[in-house]
Amino acid sequence: MPDMIFQPLKFRNLTIKNRILRSNISGRFDNYDGSGNQARINWEVQFARGGVGAIISSFVPVQLQGRIIPNYAMIDSDARIPFWRALGQAVHQNGAKFIMQLSHSGRQRDLQGIEFSKGLSSTGRTEPLHGFECERMTIAQIGETVEAFAEGARRAREAGLDGVELHGANGYLITQFLSSAINDRTDRYGGSLENRARFLIEIVRSIRGKVGDDFHLQVKISTTEYNDAMLPKEPPGNTIEDSIQVCKWLEASGVDAIHVSSGSFFPHPKNPAGDFPVDELLKTYDTLLSSGTLTFRNYLLFRGKLTSKIFQSRWARSRGDQIEGINLADARLIKQAVGIPVLCTGGFQTASVIRQALIDRSCDAVTIARPLIANKDLVKIFESGRDRPEVPCTYCNKCLVNVVENPLGCYDETRFASRDEMIRDIMSVFDPPPSFPG
Repeated sequence: MPDMIFQPLKFRNLTIKNRILRSNISGRFDNYDGSGNQARINWEVQFARGGVGAIISSFVPVQLQGRIIPNYAMIDSDARIPFWRALGQAVHQNGAKFIMQLSHSGRQRDLQGIEFSKGLSSTGRTEPLHGFECERMTIAQIGETVEAFAEGARRAREAGLDGVELHGANGYLITQFLSSAINDRTDRYGGSLENRARFLIEIVRSIRGKVGDDFHLQVKISTTEYNDAMLPKEPPGNTIEDSIQVCKWLEASGVDAIHVSSGSFFPHPKNPAGDFPVDELLKTYDTLLSSGTLTFRNYLLFRGKLTSKIFQSRWARSRGDQIEGINLADARLIKQAVGIPVLCTGGFQTASVIRQALIDRSCDAVTIARPLIANKDLVKIFESGRDRPEVPCTYCNKCLVNVVENPLGCYDETRFASRDEMIRDIMSVFDPPPSFPG
């Protein structure tokens, strides 16, 4: 029988060549003003060459006030279209599709930049882990943001990209509206699940009004939020039952696929499931000290031998023992409830695990980030008949704690013959050099 991993996946308006997508992840490769450059193109092309069916871009802000960190390419004006067109063409030339992830940080940001001191959110409450401050969005601001998402989708289509994904997961703005743990509004955008989902549904409908019904649109959602994972006094947030209903509404509104994730903040013990590398974090966390009211407290906590061990222990308990396929149970329930394809993220790097998830109809495809950073030719490894890479991703999460300050790449020295080899691999994204003529 043909290997299900390498069977094409047909969405309503898009077909990809296999069942493996590169999930949304990227580093500070672009320019401070939100324009893109060659380094970003290099970054994406290496995964297309590695054989993935499609690439979901990193977090692409639809508004300046919605970015999580400077030096991420944006889609907030028509002037951005030529760069994204060049990137899409480069990915297409290497056999993959490209889906832009339309995003807005809300109150959850790493580095605020010089333009805005506070994020916008469904709430006016400060984010409880890092102390990121925010303003409760007015009805007018909500309308402007809905329009910004729709304009982002229009620009993605004009750039010749293959579709868009709404980042409704992991604690960013759409999560902040959906979440029963975060959204404390008393107007038509808060209270009941239907009201909390209104912002997302309005974005979907506005996008369809801009791009029509024949352009691929998917939504990433944290199907179980586990909002109390690190702060037990916090409410748990949305359940899988809540998300099943939201996904039914999304399908009825014209969404073509659901992308299943988890966690109401990022990073979260269940996303990305793996280690909490305190020693590595201390090298970069100081960059965040001016961004939140609680970041200095956290820095002292991470520096303390006892307090850091307590934090790591709670992280491990909240994560549980499973890493690979951690979201499959939720994905299976979503797939049983909707008729559109379901994608699932969660540490996948074993062909037999992916294949079984497809056979069991737990999902229609998997999305992968960290294991593809570790082995960019992972898909070709599976094509050769091997079940797993010889040097797999260790889920150390050092790649993610480095991203606020250093180029994104694999920072697990145990996977390389030497530190010099590791650095060469990380820096390879800058060849060809990062310049884009526009």
